[in-house]
Amino acid sequence: MQCNHCCVVLLTLGALLGVHGATSPHEVDLLNTMTMKKDLGWRSYPANGWEEISEIDDHNRPIRTFQVCNVLAPAQNNWLLSGYIERGSARRLLVELKFTLRDCASIPGTPGTCKETFNLYYVDADGPDDDAVPLPSPNEPRFRKIDTVAADESFTQVDVGDRVLKLNTEVRDVGSLSHPGLYLAFQDVGACVALVAVRVFYKRCPAEARGLARFPETPSGPDASALVGVPGKCAPHSQPEGPEPPGGPRMYCSADGEWLVPIGKCVCAAGYEDIGGECRACRPGFFKVFNDEATCKRCTAHSHAPHSASARCICERGHYRASNDPPDVPCTRPPSAPRNLLSLVNGTSVWLEWAPPKDKGGRVDLSYSISCLRCDDMSGTLLDVQRSCRPCGAGVRYWPTANGLREAAVLISRLTAHTNYSFKVQAVNGVSSKAGLQAVTPVNITTNQAAPSKILKIKRELNTKDCIVLAWLPPLQPNGEILEYEVKYMEKLSGNESVILSRAARVAVPGLQPGSAYLFQVRARTTAGSGPYSHQVEFSTLSASDAELSPVSVVGVCIAIITISVVLFIGCFILSRRHCGYSKAKQDEEKLQFQNGQVKAHGMKTYVDPHTYEDPAQAVKDFAKEINPSSIKIEKVIGAGEFGEVCSGHLKLSRRREINVAIKTLKGGSTERQRSDFLSEASIMAQFDNPNIIHLEGVVTKSKLVMIVTEYMENGSLDSFLRKRDGQFTVIQLVGMLRGIAAGMTYLSEMGFVHRDLAARNILVSSGLVCKVSDFGLSRVLDRRPEAAYTTLV
Repeated sequence: MQCNHCCVVLLTLGALLGVHGATSPHEVDLLNTMTMKKDLGWRSYPANGWEEISEIDDHNRPIRTFQVCNVLAPAQNNWLLSGYIERGSARRLLVELKFTLRDCASIPGTPGTCKETFNLYYVDADGPDDDAVPLPSPNEPRFRKIDTVAADESFTQVDVGDRVLKLNTEVRDVGSLSHPGLYLAFQDVGACVALVAVRVFYKRCPAEARGLARFPETPSGPDASALVGVPGKCAPHSQPEGPEPPGGPRMYCSADGEWLVPIGKCVCAAGYEDIGGECRACRPGFFKVFNDEATCKRCTAHSHAPHSASARCICERGHYRASNDPPDVPCTRPPSAPRNLLSLVNGTSVWLEWAPPKDKGGRVDLSYSISCLRCDDMSGTLLDVQRSCRPCGAGVRYWPTANGLREAAVLISRLTAHTNYSFKVQAVNGVSSKAGLQAVTPVNITTNQAAPSKILKIKRELNTKDCIVLAWLPPLQPNGEILEYEVKYMEKLSGNESVILSRAARVAVPGLQPGSAYLFQVRARTTAGSGPYSHQVEFSTLSASDAELSPVSVVGVCIAIITISVVLFIGCFILSRRHCGYSKAKQDEEKLQFQNGQVKAHGMKTYVDPHTYEDPAQAVKDFAKEINPSSIKIEKVIGAGEFGEVCSGHLKLSRRREINVAIKTLKGGSTERQRSDFLSEASIMAQFDNPNIIHLEGVVTKSKLVMIVTEYMENGSLDSFLRKRDGQFTVIQLVGMLRGIAAGMTYLSEMGFVHRDLAARNILVSSGLVCKVSDFGLSRVLDRRPEAAYTTLV
């Protein structure tokens, strides 16, 4: 039996409902009965169950509802089957139901089978085929129950009279869908209910642009907790920033249709800039090198970009970029030639200095390279001169270096006397190789006749009670024909000094005291002058009791040797000063032996201890150069030493440029012993010639103020230098400093003495970070005995 008064309530409901529901931009409707103008065509089973009723709202819009109210008859099983609903790309659907439901207690005569709920089902389908849908039944496996729907609010007949209508809204979701579509099914089991509106929709994240990344419209995930990862597409002329994440920018679409968790972004490619979310090409004359740059930049100096969308600017003709130059730096050019090249010849050494190029090419990586040619003939045409020249070879020494030279000066040594040389100084920077140009300044010189080098080895061939016969190797660098040898000797105890000359490389020294020790030194003389004395050697005559030869024999041997020496001297003079004694071949052989280390293998020392001099002033004269005080200009005091102040200043010598020097002074009122100790360090330093040993320029002993003048080290002592710049040096720079100290100490060891006070405070540092050993006040001769030991005080 039908409940007719329920129909009246449902008919008035449409008039009161009044408005259609609004859809959010994050929601997409697949079905909305409130917006449909035609009959829905839903099917009811049985036919007298659910009934479709059409109304017109206050805005003359049709409203279609379904009602059922067979509450007086028991065992109700009424089904309402919707039309086919295509889900599209959605995998999770939401079903919104708007309905009214009457309270069973307000219906008179209602049996106990009256219900206040109804059931909601769905059926997967591959298309709108009615025959494929089975008859509704809870036992049919294709009918999947969504939920039992109950009303939060129910109405009574009184409510209808008072026009208090209670509309319920319930939303249920259907997830993990895999078929193209579905049907909804509503089962009534004995309720008085009216379906006012049925809406099926899904949530989506709308299409969105984040910067230069574009994200398409994306349905939410298959369930309420799923996040859908969506890769973004970069706008034209843009690309993902960096290697992460793979595939470019990404965002995640939530179940509520909101974009979450943006990762990565797009940037404009090289040659394009971001203007209002679009990548626009750089204008001609502008460029952009890197993707992460925001805007285009104007071309740097001496470069241009003739086209739009340029990633780099092209260098003008005659300008270049080095291989390691970034593409956004100005283009540069090779330097011009060095200027004002000056040369100073000192025997077999040449000092070259020059002014930097007038045009450095706009770069800071300027350096110089020195090339050396040895020429047979400097006359004739330039082509003739070039034909007579050949490379100097590996024997020539350059200080500090021949290539990569940063300073505008170089010392070239170990040249051959009386020889023509051609030197070329080339200015180089980072683009010189690209230009193929050589900015070269040449100079031609002829070496002077230099004095011979020091004699290194002296041996005793014979000794008696009153005569000693000596022999020695000629100097390694005779630098011309040797005229004679000068032998200086003195008795060790008395200090009486004598000199004897010899044309040959051997001599007999007669008239000595029996059983006495004598000190000998030898030097060679050429037309250029005398070379330095050799180191002192000590030999003793035999005592009278040990003499094996008779006095007559001894005298005879000595006279014979002296006679031979005189005859050889006269013979050489007669033969037009032809070389006497060792032949040139013999000298070359001895020189080769020395270079191969055979002479040093005998333990010969090259250092002379000035403390062995009875008169310390003589040691200073023999080793150190006397400087005129007028050549020295003291500027300021930079420290204090044991004997006086340490100053900085300038030294100007003839034919040399003014150089910076350090000046140690001896304070007034010092004793003679203090003066001797002060100058002994100069006697030691004067014997050293090594780039890692502090260089002595000379001494001043003939004025009231006694001075020691050395090269000036701009960075001071190593200990304070490292403390002030802690952490500012690379490993390579520190290793270079250590190498310099080790090289200086190796040189000192080879010279045959111990420094005894090596410390960071006694290492001086130049402006080029060259470390040099200094402070030789505690140095002493190295004892070659294995059991020798040394101590020092801290």
